[in-house]
Amino acid sequence: MATAQKSGAEAGLAEAMSQIDLDIEGMTCSSCAGRIERRLNKIDGVQATVNFAMESARVDYPESTDPAELVEAVESIGYGASAPTEGGGGLRDSASSDAASDLRRRFIVSGVLTVPVVVLSMVPPFQFDYWQWVVLALSLPVVTWGAWPFHRAAALNLRHGGFTMDTLVSLGVGMSTLWSLWAMLFGDAGAAGLGHEFTLRPGGHAAEMIYFEAAAGVTTFILLGRWIEARSKKEAGAAIKALLQLGASDATVLEEGEEKRIRAAALEVGDLFIVRPGDTIPTDGRIENGESAVDESMLTGESVPVEVVAGDAVTGATLNTSGRLIVRATRVGSETQLAKMAQMVSDAQTEKAPVQRLADRISSVFVPVVIAIAVVTFGAWWSIGGEIMPAFTAAVAVLIIACPCALGLATPMALMVGTGNGARRGILISGPSALESTRRVDTVVFDKTGTLTTGRMALRAVVSAPSRDDDGVLALAASVESGSEHPIARAIVAGAAERGVPALELQAFKSIAGRGVVGKVDGVEVQAGRAASLTRLPAGKDAGLAAKAAELESDGATVVAVYADGEPAGIIAVADEPKAEAGEAVESLRRQGLDVALLTGDNEGSAKAAARAVGISTENVISGVLPEGKLDKVRELQESGVAVAMVGDGVNDAPALARADLGIAMGTGTDAAIEAGDITLVSGDPRKVAEAISLSRKTLANIKGNLFWAFAYNVAAIPVAAAGLLTPMIAGAAMAFSSVFVVLNSLRLRRA
Repeated sequence: MATAQKSGAEAGLAEAMSQIDLDIEGMTCSSCAGRIERRLNKIDGVQATVNFAMESARVDYPESTDPAELVEAVESIGYGASAPTEGGGGLRDSASSDAASDLRRRFIVSGVLTVPVVVLSMVPPFQFDYWQWVVLALSLPVVTWGAWPFHRAAALNLRHGGFTMDTLVSLGVGMSTLWSLWAMLFGDAGAAGLGHEFTLRPGGHAAEMIYFEAAAGVTTFILLGRWIEARSKKEAGAAIKALLQLGASDATVLEEGEEKRIRAAALEVGDLFIVRPGDTIPTDGRIENGESAVDESMLTGESVPVEVVAGDAVTGATLNTSGRLIVRATRVGSETQLAKMAQMVSDAQTEKAPVQRLADRISSVFVPVVIAIAVVTFGAWWSIGGEIMPAFTAAVAVLIIACPCALGLATPMALMVGTGNGARRGILISGPSALESTRRVDTVVFDKTGTLTTGRMALRAVVSAPSRDDDGVLALAASVESGSEHPIARAIVAGAAERGVPALELQAFKSIAGRGVVGKVDGVEVQAGRAASLTRLPAGKDAGLAAKAAELESDGATVVAVYADGEPAGIIAVADEPKAEAGEAVESLRRQGLDVALLTGDNEGSAKAAARAVGISTENVISGVLPEGKLDKVRELQESGVAVAMVGDGVNDAPALARADLGIAMGTGTDAAIEAGDITLVSGDPRKVAEAISLSRKTLANIKGNLFWAFAYNVAAIPVAAAGLLTPMIAGAAMAFSSVFVVLNSLRLRRA
């Protein structure tokens, strides 16, 4: 028998596997995700990971298993599941928006009705004749329609043997409402002139006590927290959508010499298409005809466009800056580099565990214990005193005092205040997961281009041959480069203007792909091109410029050689300069005890030069990495025990931002990077990185403090209520006070 089982297991392992992402509906806390995951993993050969934040499940299953069986397994425990359809993202976005809108509507209506309920119930001078009936009329919509999501979730979990905070919310709201209805309809609470007097212990007038304010208050506060949570979930898939939107929507294909405009998605491998200057390349391909410079900064981070000629490969979503190209498609659809990067972001987000809120983590023990205490309290008082009223009063007091209003408010209130403070400072924090991540971070990894540097080429130096002067060389170069739109050319022209060097008349101009530009300037034939051409001159013919060019290049500059009538006239260095605030940003992070590293797609010389300029050790520089390499390097750091905060601004940074323990995106960068990050810095000022980490850690500490005191309050107050030392009314007031404490504690973050 054992042998047969082993053989079956081996056969199962050998069976081909498929993967599917299921959309999950009905999860209200992380314990729901755990229940779904356990149910799916009970199916033979299935390995499932459920992401509560993304409301999805990634399932690896044997090909012999029908995907419908996976959906049925989820539905069998009371949740909804469906496989995403082609182009169905819009439907999912609509469903997420509807859920957030529904919670927002319930919160606003419940809040408007709850305010007068609390005022009438808690302030005796406002209690006119039959005020309690007004409170009843205002409360019933709140505790039924407003609290319906909690009642539904509690019933669903109870049916499958589970307990969550929804269970306690529903019980507390339900019991206090039912008690109040009984007191008004069958007791003395509905009489004219009823007034609530606060007493420290239950008295003999339990039938006069109503607790609508506790029921309505709990409902409104918990709705607030759920709405904030749903609003964050709504943005969960935006990183992938931002990546895919970078691609061109249309393409111009060449069929039998005729140009035809089609959707980029309709391109097939082998198709010929035309890319004009200024167009985005619609898919990956190889150049059949034409020469140009392609801006790949969106994918590689390199600030200098790459010169391309026939036979070179080009990547979809990059920008053709100059010449007309005819390209043959080599990869389309999901096989393109852009699509693979989108998949990397998706995978990285799936690997990132959702925040495990303390209120949910303790619910599996806390909720059944509270219910048991309430039942024991009722039984003990009834058996000792022989009267049902004191027993029921004490039991209801236990449920009300234990109602997790403060627990449910602890996270969203601190989050609202902390993120609001951050927003005023240009720091956008995505939610609790970002705060949780800042606590662990010990290393900050910066991208270079556009993050620590300006992302724009600027004139750094001019070195002239002995027979010429610097301004003269710059004037010749700027004049001939004025005919080009290349970023290096624009940097030289702008640098000459800043130095007050006048432009000369350009009489003729020609751009030579891969070699530079040639033109006539005031009758002189001027050529500006790669400094490598200097090394091909006979010894001494370059007037020592080749050695100086090598020195400048080793310091991270891009060097252009200038020739006048075929003789070396000088060299001009341009570079992507560090931001003025970058050095201060690195120092601020070090003061917080964080290590700082540089991870870039740029060459080693540029990377180390930038690192030295901003105060990063050259030992902490990783250069020349592709987007996949950035993701791998972040993963390697994490596997070595380092908690990584990644700071970037380009599409090439998006997978690494999503994979890192904390992703910080510069708001001046691409949408893909911004959506993949946990924190966005609106201004692009690198000093905000240290400020963001500091604020996030203070906000997280505030949340932890709120949760601790809210829970400690429950632990301390439940025995007091069970001992009969509190009336439900006082329990309701104490519960409200715990909420006020949480609010006041959260407001301290305004000064953080």
